[in-house]
Amino acid sequence: MANKVQFGIKNCHYAVITKSTTGTFSYATPVALPGAVNISLDPSGEVTPFYADNMVYYNAVSNNGYTGTLELAKIPDGFLKDIFGRTLTTGKVLMEDATVEPKEAALLFQIEGDQSDERYLFYEVTFNRPGSSSATLTDTKEPQTQSIEFSAIPSTDTTRPGIVSARTTDETTSTIKSGWYTNVYAG
Repeated sequence: MANKVQFGIKNCHYAVITKSTTGTFSYATPVALPGAVNISLDPSGEVTPFYADNMVYYNAVSNNGYTGTLELAKIPDGFLKDIFGRTLTTGKVLMEDATVEPKEAALLFQIEGDQSDERYLFYEVTFNRPGSSSATLTDTKEPQTQSIEFSAIPSTDTTRPGIVSARTTDETTSTIKSGWYTNVYAG
């Protein structure tokens, strides 16, 4: 039976992309991003009307992927190292180098439904450096979250050009669902 509603995000993972000289991608084994609080995705692209005969004759629609924000309880140090190239000194201090370009990755996550979960995959994601903020403690102790903005573009992988995302359905086999976080789904 199909979901009527969806709620709750969990099982966020990322898989770093390695691009070959021939334009194909390989993905590292997905790594967990624990503490998912929220994800928001906005479509990127626009509708451009073409006028003829004194009316809109045709609408050209572009799909440039999505922009979004992922909110986590705390961004793991491993993610900062893998994606942003931050390094750990011998004194165990995490250093950020302004000359290091972020790595692209696939982004995987799960959203619960009233009948079953749906698993999502965005194939080519670039993350922006996370900001930092904190607040003083008051009479209640509320955890502070961290957010990271990202852009998911149509894939430039020559084996699947233009593919932006994938999502399981209520008809997806249990084999595909159980392997969702083992390897990036190839289709």
